[in-house]
Amino acid sequence: GEKPYMCGECGYNTAKKSHLSRHMRTHTGEKPFKCDQCDYSAGRKSSLDRHLMKHTGDKPYMCGECGFRTAQKADLSSH
Repeated sequence: GEKPYMCGECGYNTAKKSHLSRHMRTHTGEKPFKCDQCDYSAGRKSSLDRHLMKHTGDKPYMCGECGFRTAQKADLSSH
């Protein structure tokens, strides 16, 4: 598909303006998503959401063989 939005810093192209805005934070270092429980901040909301699980103790991913639980899907895959 067409990708009319381009980063002037590195040439990254995307179809959505919002994706370019999110990408630009990798160059500016801006981290607008702040944790209300500690001094952590993130460039993406998904990163903040993952971080918040450290405070809540939420571990939604479970191994069906041994019962190991984790907050991150990638950790379950590597387990």
